[in-house]
Amino acid sequence: MPSNKSVSDAPITQFVNCRILRGSRLQREDLWVRSGSILDPEKLFFDEQGYADDRVDCEGSIMAPGFIDVQINGGYGVDFSEASEDVSAGVSLVSKKILQHGVTSFCPTLVTSPAAVYHKVLPQVKVHDGGAHGAGVLGLHLEGPFISAEKKGAHPERFLRTFQAGGIDDLMAAYGSLDNVAMVTLAPELAGSQSVVRELCRRGVTVSLGHSVANLSQAEEAVDQGASFITHLFNAMLPFHHRDPGIVGLLTSDRVPSGRTVFYGMIADGIHTNPAALRIAHRAHPEGLVLVTDAIMAMGLPPGRRTLGQQVIEIQGLHAYVAGCSVEEALEAASLHPAQLLRLHHKGNLDYGSDADLVLLDDDLNLKATFISGEEVWKKAP
Repeated sequence: MPSNKSVSDAPITQFVNCRILRGSRLQREDLWVRSGSILDPEKLFFDEQGYADDRVDCEGSIMAPGFIDVQINGGYGVDFSEASEDVSAGVSLVSKKILQHGVTSFCPTLVTSPAAVYHKVLPQVKVHDGGAHGAGVLGLHLEGPFISAEKKGAHPERFLRTFQAGGIDDLMAAYGSLDNVAMVTLAPELAGSQSVVRELCRRGVTVSLGHSVANLSQAEEAVDQGASFITHLFNAMLPFHHRDPGIVGLLTSDRVPSGRTVFYGMIADGIHTNPAALRIAHRAHPEGLVLVTDAIMAMGLPPGRRTLGQQVIEIQGLHAYVAGCSVEEALEAASLHPAQLLRLHHKGNLDYGSDADLVLLDDDLNLKATFISGEEVWKKAP
C-alpha cells in the first residue's frame, strides 16, 4: 500500500525483470505505474516513501511503448470509409482486435469519398482513451479527396476534388467539420493548397503530403507552411530523380526549418516498398520513420473480394516484412515517432509522467502482452 506520505491512494504496480526502451536504448530496470502513468521511482521512494502493491514479472521480456498506427483504413470486415448507421461500432471492433498486435492508439483513416460519406462518418468517430474495450482513438486521418488524379492509387477518381472557391472553404464543404480530425493528406501542387496547409496547421491538424506529383520546391513550400508528414513514402508520388527528387527529397532537404522534423510513413510489408528502398530512406533520415499498416477491411479475414471506400479490391495474400534496422529503431518507429508527429508528448515513450501504454515482446519481437494505462488488455495464450 502507499505510505501515508503518498500523494495518492491509488495502487502502485511494479514491472520487474524487464528490458525497457528508454532513451533509444534497452535498459534493465523496473517500471513503476500508478493511475495510468509512469512513476519516477526516486520520488516514490524518497519523497513519498511508497512501495509497490503489485509486481508483474516480465520474465526478461522487452518492454516498449504501445504502438501507434496513424494510417489504418479498417480491418476484420470493417471499412472506416463506409457510411453505415453505426460507424462507432465498427471502430470499436477494430480497436479491440488490434490490441493483439500491440496497437494502443490509432487514427481511423478514410480514403477519398463523396461528401455525403464524410458528413455521415465523421460525426460518429470521437477521440477517446483506450482501455480494456480497445485501443484509443487519436483522431481521424482523412486521406483525400484533395489529391492528384495522376497518383490516385486505389482512390476513386470521380470523387477527387480541387481547391476552387478559396481553399479551406472547399475543404470544409467536403468534410463538413474538422472536429476529431487529427490528420489530412493532400497534394501540395494543387492550386490553393498552401493556404489550406497553413490554416489546417493553425487549427492543430497535422498535414501530410501524398498521392501527389509535386516537385521538391512545392513540397518544401508546404513544409514551410507547416506540413510535417509524408503519406506512405515512395508510393503514389513521383519517383526519385536526381534533378528533382520530388517529395522524397524532403528527407534530406536543407530547406526544412531548423528544429522541425519531416516524418514519413512506410508500409514495411516488402510489397508496397522494396526492402532496399526502405533501408535507403531509413539511413538518410532515421528519426523521421513512422511505421504504418495502411490496413484495410481484409485484415484478419481470408482472401477474397473486399471494399476500400468506394472501390472493390481482390485480396490474394498478405505479407509482412521487418526492416533492416535495430530493434530499438524499429520500436521507436512504431511508437515514439508517430507520437512526436501528432505532438503527443505523453505517449510513445516510457519517460516519467507518460501514459503507461506498453507492450511486452520476446527477442524476436513477437507480442506477449499489451497494456493500456498500466492495465493488461491483451495477453498471448500460453
